[in-house]
Amino acid sequence: MTMPAHTPGPPPWGPPPHPGLPPGNSGLGVGALVVGIVGLVFGIVPFLFWLGGILGILALVLGVVGHGRARRGETNDRGQAIAGIVLGSVTIVVALAWLVVFVVAFAADRADDGTHGRGATSSAAPAPAPESTREPSPEPTEAAPVVLAFGKTHTYDDGVKVTVSEPLPYRPDRFAAGYEKGDTAVRVTVTIVNGSKKVIDVTTALPDASDAEGAAAGAIFDGSRATEMFQGTVLPGKQAKSGFAFSLPAAADKEMQVELAPQLLKYEPVIWTGPVKRAG
Repeated sequence: MTMPAHTPGPPPWGPPPHPGLPPGNSGLGVGALVVGIVGLVFGIVPFLFWLGGILGILALVLGVVGHGRARRGETNDRGQAIAGIVLGSVTIVVALAWLVVFVVAFAADRADDGTHGRGATSSAAPAPAPESTREPSPEPTEAAPVVLAFGKTHTYDDGVKVTVSEPLPYRPDRFAAGYEKGDTAVRVTVTIVNGSKKVIDVTTALPDASDAEGAAAGAIFDGSRATEMFQGTVLPGKQAKSGFAFSLPAAADKEMQVELAPQLLKYEPVIWTGPVKRAG
């Protein structure tokens, strides 16, 4: 009796992929991009920078792994992976900058407290003046902030110059964070010229924007570099330029104001204000 020939079936792990099919999307690149955007949003908030730093590290790791798989031809999300790497790196830098700022501020505050305490114990209080000759002490007054129109330049005493351009219409891409449909998106360009004789650190030059009603305007981050934050230092005689995008509610988008200092805790902030140009 002749036995029928045995036809081997497919292997238990399934048939091999068809060689003509294009590589798929592993999700690592998109995940790195989304985590990087969210991390950057948290990173620019003063008391949430630590969470932004953690998300920045995660975005960097996901981006590096996704980029490696894309280079081997296993996936097709190389662009998103690169964007995630960039956003993760920027977020880590911003988080570290905030950490340095808080450490310096805490150390300065402790030093001031120590100085005031030593002064109180080492010197006797002066005798009060007679009622007839005592003059009322003047009320302490705070200097009013400098207010300029968009496009104008403010020059500090040491020669550092800052200019904030007019807000121009901006179109966020589909990966944008901080923007809601129906809002008005605008972008300003900040230019810092170091006319002093020393190096200045512009990492903390982060503008605060508000709409026509005085409410805070949301910062926009996307894969098209809507917001490019300053990094590092500026040498004497050199300049740095970055763009910042914001989202304004449709009911309060006729004008806006931007407050900025070229270096936090070292320069007084200046306010730029004016109307908003709408897309034609």
